[in-house]
Amino acid sequence: MKKVLFVVLTALLSTTAYANNCITYLEQEVFDKALVVCNSEAEQGDRDAQYNLALMYAEGEGVKVNKEKALYWFTKAAEQGDGDAQFSIGIMYADGEGVKVDKEKALYWYTKAAEQGVGDAQFNLGLMYDDGDGIKVNKEKALYWYTKAAEQGIDDAQYNLGLMYYEGEGVEVDKEKALYWYTKAAEQGVGDAQYNLGLMYYEGDGVKVDKEKAFYWYTKAAEQGVDSAQYNLGLMYNEGDGVKVDKEKALYWYTKAAEQGGREAQNNLGLMYDEGDGVKVDKEKALYWYTKAAEQGVGDAQFNLGLMYDEGEGVKVDKEKALYWYTKAAEQGWRGAQNNLGVIYAEGDGVKVDKEKALYWYTKAAEQGGREAQNNLGVMYQQGEGVKKDIALAKKYYKQACSLGLKEGCDSYNSMK
Repeated sequence: MKKVLFVVLTALLSTTAYANNCITYLEQEVFDKALVVCNSEAEQGDRDAQYNLALMYAEGEGVKVNKEKALYWFTKAAEQGDGDAQFSIGIMYADGEGVKVDKEKALYWYTKAAEQGVGDAQFNLGLMYDDGDGIKVNKEKALYWYTKAAEQGIDDAQYNLGLMYYEGEGVEVDKEKALYWYTKAAEQGVGDAQYNLGLMYYEGDGVKVDKEKAFYWYTKAAEQGVDSAQYNLGLMYNEGDGVKVDKEKALYWYTKAAEQGGREAQNNLGLMYDEGDGVKVDKEKALYWYTKAAEQGVGDAQFNLGLMYDEGEGVKVDKEKALYWYTKAAEQGWRGAQNNLGVIYAEGDGVKVDKEKALYWYTKAAEQGGREAQNNLGVMYQQGEGVKKDIALAKKYYKQACSLGLKEGCDSYNSMK
């Protein structure tokens, strides 16, 4: 995901080759005198004093915040060519700080500052062209300004540039350049860049597979709270993928990701507690995490949740909830849920018997290679249960189940020869 935050005003003193009294008092944090002197020098046309006075009003340094006066003095300094002041005005118009939002004026002042080499302005300008924020999307200009900012070390610009080269957005895909700019941003601590870099090394995407580097960058991103990195790190520890198996660390990182809403992590965490995989069995926690993941649409979790309610595993039997979660998973194509749903309708387990629905769900599961469902279909066609009796079809389904190693299917098929 691209960073879309505008850089905020920063209280950096504008300095020249000489030290005027305004700056001297500000450096000493004698704000009452600074206000008087800066005001005097600003009115005499000193652009540094104008800029610093604007900052005082913008941030309430030694004076009550007054955005109107801040804008006035920023404009005075900007008109004299002060790049930082031009950038600050751009922010005010872009964000509606003390003034009505005006993207056209924001673009104008960002451009002025960007042309003078103000890196943050170059980045924000690139962002406007990239997102079409108050202006027509222009990926070529976005790429141009991101590059200018990135070359000055603006980390978010480096990341966005990497993203553009990786996705071929407004430029030809270039994994080498994507890797280069992701690395630059990652080295400055951009979590999303660290994650993307880890992913490239893990998958060998435009670079030779290197699990060690993948692990390194996932860890960096995970430590900054990137949930996808936390999940992938948990996965590596859980499976011993490029690192020694460590269930404790897997549990730790899955939990971190799960607490941020990472649905795959929530499901895997539920599974660990459900099966006692590297942790003491805790059905209550399993139920909790499965539910979290299931509510976010994870089919595995929905199926497992249905199973818990169906069998009363760590929770009171609740056929209604079992049916609900099996259906959710079945609609996503989980064949185990489809088969179990078929069983429920076939047997009237907590629901009215409905052979038509049983047939429907058995067929769905069977078509995906579900051997239990294939066997169940064989039974239905052999006995003519809710369907016209068809021995040929029964044999077909028994044979399919047998070929997948289901003993019952083999027994039934052999008995019909």
